Amino acid sequence: MTADRIPVTVVTGFLGAGKTTLLNRILGEAHGRRYAVIVNEYGELGIDGGLVVGAEEEVFELNNGCVCCTVRGDLIRVISGLVKRKGGFDGILIETSGLADPAPVAQTFFSDDLIRQRTRLDSVVCVADARHLLARLDDTHEAPEQVALADTILINKRDLVDAAGLTAAAAALRDINPTARLLLSTRGDVPLAAMLDQGRFDLDRLSLPADDDHDHSHHHDHGRHSHGIDCVSLRLDRPLDPTRFMPWLQQLAMERGRDLLRAKGIVDLAGSDRRFVFQGVHMMMDTDAGRAWAADEPRDSRLVFIGRNLDRAELADGLGHCRADAS
Repeated sequence: MTADRIPVTVVTGFLGAGKTTLLNRILGEAHGRRYAVIVNEYGELGIDGGLVVGAEEEVFELNNGCVCCTVRGDLIRVISGLVKRKGGFDGILIETSGLADPAPVAQTFFSDDLIRQRTRLDSVVCVADARHLLARLDDTHEAPEQVALADTILINKRDLVDAAGLTAAAAALRDINPTARLLLSTRGDVPLAAMLDQGRFDLDRLSLPADDDHDHSHHHDHGRHSHGIDCVSLRLDRPLDPTRFMPWLQQLAMERGRDLLRAKGIVDLAGSDRRFVFQGVHMMMDTDAGRAWAADEPRDSRLVFIGRNLDRAELADGLGHCRADAS
């Protein structure tokens, strides 16, 4: 059951955004919880682990490469060891290098059987430097990808910009990832209850862009474009045929996975009284039967795709052909 699995929070964000400060804040709180911390630094000498305070025995450093490539095997090894330890942990925190693409980290929790059974990816938190965010989005490819994968974005260092700067930062983040929750902070000072153990990556709820949240009489598609990344959200109020929808989803992951940074959805499958839930990161797609549909909730299908070179019309047409009443 989900409740028995250790929640994992991945903290990503570009260099200098304030990730380690946020970790120290979490560990320094009098919350009475025990966290294991995995810190990754790009380089042969470990520094970040020495900056994390208050958890000497629970800090694991992965050096000489970023988590997303050369030491991914070490990440699996460390997490596998953690879940086997007696006494256990209340949560696992992973800080990725500022130069890392967090997608392979997220994929780890779908691909390894032991990790999937014993942990759950609770949230991907992106820490964004309010003062330098716009520049980093323009001059790097890592920063937009970190933003695209996140379900929660912490606009940090709010004290260093004026109201217009905060508005511009929020607008840029919304253009890339309109479904993420935005939080403002100075030195990571947000209530931990609003950030940890929220189940936001587990699709307990799926939010669509606000202007797409209306009229269920037909399906809508919504696309935004920024820094080469599009967000397409689709809604359909008719049941989908599982024999059509599943192959379509699998084919989409296989053919477009390289460009598909994030995919998620809650789907109404014909003949089922349970919500069908899927999560995707690049070519890896995780599917599951969710909770039963409540008697008073609308049975519709909501899907979100974030990535590069997404064709909104093509996605909408493909989904339309998956309708149970389609000829």
